[in-house]
Amino acid sequence: MNRTWPDLGEPPWRVARDLIGATLTVAGAGGMIVETEAYDVDDEASHSFIGPTARNAPMFGPAGRAYVYRIFGLHWCLNLVCGPRPGGAVLLRALQPTTGIETMSMRRPEAPLHRLCAGPGNLCQALGVDRSLNGASMFEPPFHLGPAVGAVTVMSGPRIGVTRGASTPWRFGLDGSAFLSRPFGRSRRG
Repeated sequence: MNRTWPDLGEPPWRVARDLIGATLTVAGAGGMIVETEAYDVDDEASHSFIGPTARNAPMFGPAGRAYVYRIFGLHWCLNLVCGPRPGGAVLLRALQPTTGIETMSMRRPEAPLHRLCAGPGNLCQALGVDRSLNGASMFEPPFHLGPAVGAVTVMSGPRIGVTRGASTPWRFGLDGSAFLSRPFGRSRRG
């Protein structure tokens, strides 16, 4: 495991911010991370808030593992487990596709390039992520996670699709990206 980047012992919101501009591929398909959301054990919007369960068990395991769950019974969501204590994770919300585009397009044939990996369910479908990767290290194959090359400007704002903790500004995105799941609106750079 890469122990220098990202610092998985940092709070999830910091890891979420640090992942913007990073590269994520799964079996050679992927791109640049352009949108994330952070969740922590004390956060009412987090799956870990209720304590360990069979579903959220990876959130209470080693940092650097994938937490993959299904939302609305339809879509898979991919999270990177992190934080100074168990129960934290970063939801990967959107990528700018850069490699394996043909493979991702076959998995999402109707999606234009800017929507191919926009939204956590679309991202997982395009990358071929499902429950079989739940608990896997995100620093070993089929995953590859690498730091951003060069400086990026990061926006922050409220998270999407949560009712509790909705105003917490733990959604992060690449400023000016056309590949976000949704625009940030009145956001701040941070």
